[in-house]
Amino acid sequence: MGKVYDKMVLDLKLRNLAEGTQREYLRCCCNFVRYHMRSPLELGTRDIKEFLGHLLMKTASAETLKMYVAGLKFLYGVTLERPKVVEAIPWPKVAHRKPDILSKEEVGSLLRVATTASPVPAIIAMAAYGSGLRISEACRLKAEDIDSSRMLMHVRLGKGKKDRFVLLSKRLLEVLRSYWSRTRPPEPWLFPGRVPDQHVSPSAVRMALGAAATKAGIKKRVTPHLLRHSFATHLLEDGVDIRIIQELLGHASLRTTARYTHVSTKVLGSVTSPLDRPPRGGSGRKAGGRGKARRQPRRD
Repeated sequence: MGKVYDKMVLDLKLRNLAEGTQREYLRCCCNFVRYHMRSPLELGTRDIKEFLGHLLMKTASAETLKMYVAGLKFLYGVTLERPKVVEAIPWPKVAHRKPDILSKEEVGSLLRVATTASPVPAIIAMAAYGSGLRISEACRLKAEDIDSSRMLMHVRLGKGKKDRFVLLSKRLLEVLRSYWSRTRPPEPWLFPGRVPDQHVSPSAVRMALGAAATKAGIKKRVTPHLLRHSFATHLLEDGVDIRIIQELLGHASLRTTARYTHVSTKVLGSVTSPLDRPPRGGSGRKAGGRGKARRQPRRD
């Protein structure tokens, strides 16, 4: 893509999109250009539809297709300033599946097994569940982010490059203090990785959690993000206001947080059906009676 690639890189950075999103948009657009073996300046709507059709023939999922559409809309709408090219390209409809949620017992079992096998990933998993952290946020923690006086943790440059404060549980604080006294990790990272001056990689944590889940006999697909989902759902079940949960999770929109109301079976099960609610003040008219005459409208 040459100069177009360089301009797109700059445009993505200027809009402060997440690093993962930037990489995916660039990858999708490079694949599009590679498929046609021509400059995107020479390609148009028909070429985009042909390429998307090619992806469908390769049984690409709706999520994958949506990422390609998003990348191409950015390329033509922003970088090339030709929005009409992608105006007629529809957004693929993606099924909204309800995520699995771990029970509190499953979380306890998972953490026990993980602590024995992989102590550092276990602590990160505890942070993901105990504070609702994203895996990237937990891996990037520093000692200075732990505020034990206020029982908070400072999340720096989370999603959207935004800072926020999250809960610091007493149990997590005890574990962190024990970990610190044993290892004294070199600065700046609380959880350094194998590469010097870098933090532990999220992929290493995911692998360790998957292995721990198998050993614990948990059939659900366990990921660090599932622990974050479970954190929010369990708070909701405990009666915590959804706006507080929104703030803890760092969601820009309440709509994103509201999806947890759809997975909390405890909350759903606590609702009484109107069929089971007795009518207030009796059944209305007395049996066999005429009831009160309808009040006539007042005439002025």
